[in-house]
Amino acid sequence: GLVIDGRTLEHVLHDNLQNTFLELTEKCRAVVCCQATPLQKSVLVKLVRSKLKAMTLAVGDGANDVSMIQVADIGVGISGQEGMQAVMASDFAISQFRHLRKLLLVHGHWCYTRLTNMVLYYFYKNVTYVNLLFWYQFFCGFSGTSMTDYWILILFNLLFTSVPPIIYGVLDKDVSAEILMQLPQLYTMSQ
Repeated sequence: GLVIDGRTLEHVLHDNLQNTFLELTEKCRAVVCCQATPLQKSVLVKLVRSKLKAMTLAVGDGANDVSMIQVADIGVGISGQEGMQAVMASDFAISQFRHLRKLLLVHGHWCYTRLTNMVLYYFYKNVTYVNLLFWYQFFCGFSGTSMTDYWILILFNLLFTSVPPIIYGVLDKDVSAEILMQLPQLYTMSQ
């Protein structure tokens, strides 16, 4: 890991050392910036996002972390002694820093698998309906007549677009939370 303080970070961000700093950060598993200003935090996240084309996660617990959380792809706010500003600006909120591991490894894995399966479900739902319309046009001689009433189409889309995601989102857990916490490698496999 790399630990850098605010004064050094200021020189790195304003001088021509950005590329060298980014090469160094690519070799590290984690970069911790201490005593940095809110502007330095947000500039650093922007720099990593734009130059390295990496997905960024920002974790903060106070008002000085709001700009960093908003610039990052995913923002996590920790509710605590410094107030709720970071939580209000974040995508996800946790009560303590130790819950970040479960948020990423368990809920992140489940979210990836649910989204993947739902995209496939919507694709096949629409292919099924369009295929039905296509073959109906052979039956009616390509006259353009409608196969169903509009209310049936609305009911079809309402039923098959709303109910399966709710059921799937509540019930689907391909791997238990305990196993996901024990085997962090499963998170990268779900990506």
